Amino acid sequence: MRYLFWLIKFIGFVLLFGFAMHNANPVRLNFYLGSSWEAPLALILLVFLVLGAAIGLLANLGQVIRLRREVLTLRKERRLWVNEKINKEAEILTPPLDAI
Repeated sequence: MRYLFWLIKFIGFVLLFGFAMHNANPVRLNFYLGSSWEAPLALILLVFLVLGAAIGLLANLGQVIRLRREVLTLRKERRLWVNEKINKEAEILTPPLDAI
């Protein structure tokens, strides 16, 4: 199974490398105010893929932080509930002092 994953990764790399080599011609990307950037198409696509992934991660960062806080709060509540339950069971199981 591990070798199958390595084979799939290698095939993917070869396909992407071939794509990059076939699109190595320079492309001009025009920005506002007359500025432009000339680079290979594969490089421009890679840069914008990375920028899009970074923006997506930043967009989800607030929700991830909120969910982690909620998990910590729930763990704390569960710990208190378990301790309370253990204390109640201990009270029930202890024999009365005058019976000894």
